[in-house]
Amino acid sequence: MDGSNHSRVSEFLLLGLSESPEHQRILFWMFLSMYLVTVVGNVLIILAISFDSHLHTPMYFFLANLSFTDLFFVTNTIPKMLVNLQSQNKAISYGGCLTQLYFLVSLVALDNLILAMMAYDRYVAICRPLHYTSAMSPRVCISLLTLCWALSVLYGLIHTLLMTNVTFCGSRKIHYIFCEMYVLLRLACSNTQINHTVLIATGSFIFLTPFGFMVMSYVWIVRAILRIPSASSKYKAFSTCASHLAVVSLFYGTLCMVYLKPLDTYSMKDSVATVMYAVVTPMMNPFIYSLRNKDIHGALGRFFIGKSFRG
Repeated sequence: MDGSNHSRVSEFLLLGLSESPEHQRILFWMFLSMYLVTVVGNVLIILAISFDSHLHTPMYFFLANLSFTDLFFVTNTIPKMLVNLQSQNKAISYGGCLTQLYFLVSLVALDNLILAMMAYDRYVAICRPLHYTSAMSPRVCISLLTLCWALSVLYGLIHTLLMTNVTFCGSRKIHYIFCEMYVLLRLACSNTQINHTVLIATGSFIFLTPFGFMVMSYVWIVRAILRIPSASSKYKAFSTCASHLAVVSLFYGTLCMVYLKPLDTYSMKDSVATVMYAVVTPMMNPFIYSLRNKDIHGALGRFFIGKSFRG
């Protein structure tokens, strides 16, 4: 194959969800609104937890990091998408595409691992309350988060480096909102067997293992809650897990809609599912965690009152 056809010196065209100018205007304002809501919601969660000493606990420590990850996640994809929707030039450089892919893969993995750490926190709090202080000490929490980051960075690097060995030819058009793993593999004209094999092997470890851990954690949590004699105490114990369960269900539900299918059946209709996990999930997480959370409400109230007095 001619070297000039190799993707290292080319660019891709991110055509998005529609090529109709009228639809693109609608999509621009829709995604801009969703992006602003996501940014404001996650920034408020981070500020509330950072500035309120009442929330300096392991549960909120991981929640702040989840919000930071979601904030970074949408910033990696949506601004470029908004530019494309307003511009006639839909091009993204090969390097820019791989950069977007790296952060996308790494941050999805990080989201998943942080959710697993939050499940572990709830397990210790409910099933091992006498050991909670030592089991979830600041040092342990930082070590767990560091491990999550290290695994996510490694996971992203593995798949991005493997993608640099893939050759692309023919159409460079991506009918998608960002550079996504499955879409790029479908455009490849070289052998991608090693990519598929590594994707299955590492994906099973980085996603299925934490998911299995979360399932087992909640089995033990439910058993512990059922042994609580007081109905009000049962409700209080379960309410501390409800938000996390909702976020986990949303995260894995949308992820499965996209990735639990053969690569050769992947089509543009899956864009809706991708928008769900790439845009809607990060936007909904702050609302899920703060909607009925009196601690977050109080922290935000104290934060804004404090700001107004200082102002």
